[in-house]
Amino acid sequence: MRTVSVVLDIQTQALDSSYTYVVPEEMDDIAVGCAVLVEFGRRRAVGYVMEIAEESFDLEGNVDFSEPADAQVERLADASASSKLKPVLAVLSADEDGAALIEYIATTYIAPLSSCVHLLTPVGRTPKVQKRGDSWELQKPARRRKKVAEDFMPLSDEELSCRARALESFELTQGQTEAFALVSECLDRGCGEVALIDGVTGSGKTEVYLRAIRACLEKGRGALVLVPEIALTPQTVSRFEGRFGHTVAVMHSRMTAAERFDQWEAVRQGEKRVVVGARSALFCPMERLGLIIIDEEHENTYKQESAPRYHARDVAAWMAKRHGAALVLGSATPSIESLCRCKADPLWHRIALPERANGKPLPEVNVIDMAKEFSKGSRSMFSRSLTEALFRALDAGRKAVLLLNQRGFANFVLCRDCGYVPECPTCSVSLTYHERGNKLVCHHCGRQVSAMPTCPVCGSPYLKKFGAGTQRVETELRKLLEDRPQTDIIRMDADTTATRDAHERLLRQFGKPGPAVLLGTQMIAKGLDFNDVVLVGVINADTQLKLPDFRSAERTFALIEQVAGRAGRGDFEGRVLVQTYLPESYAIQSAAAYDRRRFLLDELPKRKLLRYPPYARLANILVWGDSSSEVREVAQALAVRVDEVIRDVVGQQWESLGAAPCAIERLRGHYRWHILIKAPADADISAAITPVIRKRRAHKSVNVACDVDPVSLL
Repeated sequence: MRTVSVVLDIQTQALDSSYTYVVPEEMDDIAVGCAVLVEFGRRRAVGYVMEIAEESFDLEGNVDFSEPADAQVERLADASASSKLKPVLAVLSADEDGAALIEYIATTYIAPLSSCVHLLTPVGRTPKVQKRGDSWELQKPARRRKKVAEDFMPLSDEELSCRARALESFELTQGQTEAFALVSECLDRGCGEVALIDGVTGSGKTEVYLRAIRACLEKGRGALVLVPEIALTPQTVSRFEGRFGHTVAVMHSRMTAAERFDQWEAVRQGEKRVVVGARSALFCPMERLGLIIIDEEHENTYKQESAPRYHARDVAAWMAKRHGAALVLGSATPSIESLCRCKADPLWHRIALPERANGKPLPEVNVIDMAKEFSKGSRSMFSRSLTEALFRALDAGRKAVLLLNQRGFANFVLCRDCGYVPECPTCSVSLTYHERGNKLVCHHCGRQVSAMPTCPVCGSPYLKKFGAGTQRVETELRKLLEDRPQTDIIRMDADTTATRDAHERLLRQFGKPGPAVLLGTQMIAKGLDFNDVVLVGVINADTQLKLPDFRSAERTFALIEQVAGRAGRGDFEGRVLVQTYLPESYAIQSAAAYDRRRFLLDELPKRKLLRYPPYARLANILVWGDSSSEVREVAQALAVRVDEVIRDVVGQQWESLGAAPCAIERLRGHYRWHILIKAPADADISAAITPVIRKRRAHKSVNVACDVDPVSLL
């Protein structure tokens, strides 16, 4: 008799273990990694087979007198228990690597097994099943709207190959040639190597990706391409579909469940051999995976913020090694961790593309001291230099991009008589004023209230709006350009892109001929390629520098250099103006000079002194709940246990900063504390912390989770 250990796709920490089922004798196609249908309680559930065991029980009462009596009792007890096990109802799909991936993520990120299984099920949803004839199969979600017709006719493999070669008839630059050669070598060797393409904006990294994919497809293998933002998907997908046609699958959260299921199933059936999408596309059931590409690899969006808190870059590296695939990381501003890994790991290689593919120079970056502007009498959010440059660009019929790293109309509202600031009652943050709708909004939990005409504390009518959000910048921009009605002003932030297909619609509007200004948040800082953008303006470069996070300087450096790359990509010279109240910041100065070496010379000694990555590994134990006192009590008890592990098990090379409130202490009605742990860079931090998390006594109203290798400490 065979039994299987199954992890169920039921989202609850109470089921954070595997369950044993009997395999019917006629079920020959079951294997480790299979998705199976089982009965759990009174419901049917989908799970993954983690282990198969061959059991042999003597249920006829025969006794082997050579066996010790205790062993006989234990064996017969096991046989009795096995006779009560429920059978596996059906095998739904086969994926021999699924079980290993689930186990890797659960172990590495100290995550519930059920949450890891959820990654591999269709489109990240709890799957439903239906019976067709004598067999069970996954049920396709209902469609909410008619399927949009394809923009292209299906092509044969031969026609696709001809199309690809026709589009690849132009010569690559020397840098592109060397990068493609490196990726090809990694593909040929098939041992899980990583190629970091460190290329300036406009250096032609995407063309290297496309040719690498063609080489991969010609070997009969599939490719996954990850992008960090949905906003990048339309332009990216159009390039990949133009090269590979119907063999491209698209996966992102703005698609309907039915559309994503179709794509997921097409990949599983082998009909789609190239997948383009956001972080979760990494888990599409690609057969014979040969290549994984992560564009803009430095982006924080590749780290999941809820269980399982995995980082797509690190999971992709594990997958590449297991499948004998190649992993390509691309960025104009690679993460410090990736740069250092290339120096330390012989399987990680870095190749530089220091020049743009079209030979055009990178745009000049000028830093504008807004304090000096203010002292000279300027009260506008647009400096004189930025205003003049904007007028020149638009009058010439060109385009401009303005970046503001936040949304809303103003940061907060303050009573000038008593100092009252409206705050979210469930999050320890001030509410943001939105001009449209005259409302106050919490950008963490989504709570909205009408803006008050007078102070609710003292009754004063003198309520001052401080800071500048995208709505306010848009309002001021329209006033500034009111005598240029031909100029199109497009705002892209989380508000304007909330609806389906909004990203594509807004970018299409910006791409129309004629003068236009694209105003937006971080989503416009990367991946956008418009030939007539001649000006980029950063309204306030200081936002991230003020955050209490050790990566704030690195993020500021990357953001400025990335958004600067949107200018001057075509035939017209570009210019970048960075407004700041901290003009001497080494992050801003280094980005303005495109001088990463200067930035690292300042940043790395600080990281080393304070024991932050890449010189250490971090684990952040998060504790949250409805009661402030209970959360504090649980956090402090866990901190004591962590100190014991450091003292008795791992040694004094490890460090715990103790229990403390999070930077945002209250979020969505929950009080939040954390325990930050620092370990040596080569330490197995998960193995040491897992017992602290797993063996804690469950609390009815306080939750605990561990974020291994966190990208943010807020």
